Amino acid sequence: MIENAGRMVRPYGDTLNDGMVQISFTLPLPLDEVAEEAARELARKMNLEEPALVYSKDLGQGFAFFIVYGRSKNYVDLDQLKVIKVSFATMKKEEIDRYIREKIGRKLVFIGACIETDAHTVGIDAIMNMKGFNGHKGLESYSEIKAINLGAQVASEELVAKAIEVKADAILVSQFVTQKNVHLQNLTRMVDILEAEGIREQVVLVVGGPRITRELAKELGYDAGFGPRTYAEDVASYVAQEMHNRGMK
Repeated sequence: MIENAGRMVRPYGDTLNDGMVQISFTLPLPLDEVAEEAARELARKMNLEEPALVYSKDLGQGFAFFIVYGRSKNYVDLDQLKVIKVSFATMKKEEIDRYIREKIGRKLVFIGACIETDAHTVGIDAIMNMKGFNGHKGLESYSEIKAINLGAQVASEELVAKAIEVKADAILVSQFVTQKNVHLQNLTRMVDILEAEGIREQVVLVVGGPRITRELAKELGYDAGFGPRTYAEDVASYVAQEMHNRGMK
């Protein structure tokens, strides 16, 4: 047990604060006894106690996949965490349209795309397209929003040029592909281009993706970041309130 555990947490497996975790990884080894012991040893070097190899699979061509179960001795003190919070209230679709009419007084223009080589449009489509996702209508269905979805593999220069052309109020950037941190390069370059064009402060810049956090978004120069379980009303509520708070008309 953890002393003063009220604000300290460990992973939960079978019992509260037992520290049990499950990790998965691939090793560049054919699947055999040596590879299995290497997987367990790697888990030990990750400070997991009593690592148990619960699943392994030969991937062919000298690679093997493993799932290891073990106990972590570490805990997190919630009082020591620094969390960046984006202050806004998520409204319903009808409330957002009314808010835009009353607070801003004109239609807002949202433009979005998956930039550079990223071809995964599921996220941006869920936010922007009429049908939306999981019963949440997309931005195209909002009466006070003009939503322009450029789709996949859009060069950052093209997205910025189109944003200037349509006088966009908000730019939504989606990044799904994250191998070798290519999303960080793409997102940083996007901000650089906006700054070079002199319009960075004239738009609300939002990034979304499975590995996007609010902390990362702020660090890269974006106004807000949205990860999984985000719907159109979250993004629209944030942008509308951010524009009103900035006095953008």
